[in-house]
Amino acid sequence: MIRLSALNKVRTVAVVAAAGLAAAACTSPVAGSRGMYAQPIGSAPVIANPTPYSPALYCLADWARANGRPSPRIAVGRIADYTGQVGENGRVITQGASLMAITALGKAGARQVERYDTSVSEMEMRYSGAMILGEGEAETPGGPAEPRRLIAGSVPGSDYVIQGGVTEVNFNIRNTGAEVGGQNAGQDDPSTGGLFQLRWAVMNVALDLRVVDTRTQEIVDVISYQKQLIGREVSLGVFDFLNGNTFDLSAGTSGHEPVQLAVRALVERAVLEIMANLYGAPGPEACLAVSGDPLFGTVGPTGGYYPAYDNIGTNNAGSRADPSRWHDRRDRDVRGSRY
Repeated sequence: MIRLSALNKVRTVAVVAAAGLAAAACTSPVAGSRGMYAQPIGSAPVIANPTPYSPALYCLADWARANGRPSPRIAVGRIADYTGQVGENGRVITQGASLMAITALGKAGARQVERYDTSVSEMEMRYSGAMILGEGEAETPGGPAEPRRLIAGSVPGSDYVIQGGVTEVNFNIRNTGAEVGGQNAGQDDPSTGGLFQLRWAVMNVALDLRVVDTRTQEIVDVISYQKQLIGREVSLGVFDFLNGNTFDLSAGTSGHEPVQLAVRALVERAVLEIMANLYGAPGPEACLAVSGDPLFGTVGPTGGYYPAYDNIGTNNAGSRADPSRWHDRRDRDVRGSRY
């Protein structure tokens, strides 16, 4: 039997206090030599953010290029959250589904025109119309540059626009659990016991998209998907009563599929089907026939781009998804620089 004396209690309090002071020492009210009160924790590098459908998207882009299937010009409109679900920390569903669709189209090698946020472009066009927007460098330092000219037909139009929204969030589609507990309470022995809990919960989120021909306003494609998500919680607790002192030891783990990542997966699957139709791809077997694409590498897990220079073989295309690239603690080239 364990007995706590007054001395042991004092020692316990002292240890706890010392641990608290040690933790407090990590933060100072006086900024250090680097201009910070405390060093932020965490050093995980930036990594790509793919879904299980991302490889098929950039495989589709490679197939289209290898087979001479040009992409129509596509714009992304508003893909809004129509669920109206609000939690304790704000919206349950991401408000950035349109941005996810733009990235997914980039992975698929689609030609895109900006229609989601044209505020800067419209402002520069107004400045150009007023002859106050300069183009290039000024001939004399501090002097005016050549005015940018508005040329008729210089802004390409879109062929299709993708619009829609997240239309469903259903919680507790299925909620199951199990609980096992036991206790030993004798008159002569201390009371001890334990409890084991296991819970599972299922929810889903759904997306509806449409493709509109911008010349005729005809809806040429409609697609709807849903994805179920699962969450689990496991906990184990042991408690003991010793001479009037209560001890409770518990441990557990919980986790659930990220809701916003599920929305991204829905968007990527929908964009994949839309682009496969616009490219005329036969299906997933198209991924087996890709070979010899000179622009291979301009699409990948991080999105897609048009090369600014003719240096595909030496630029950063192949390293965009490398978690160590450009990281000051992981990349030798950066670590060995003078900065």
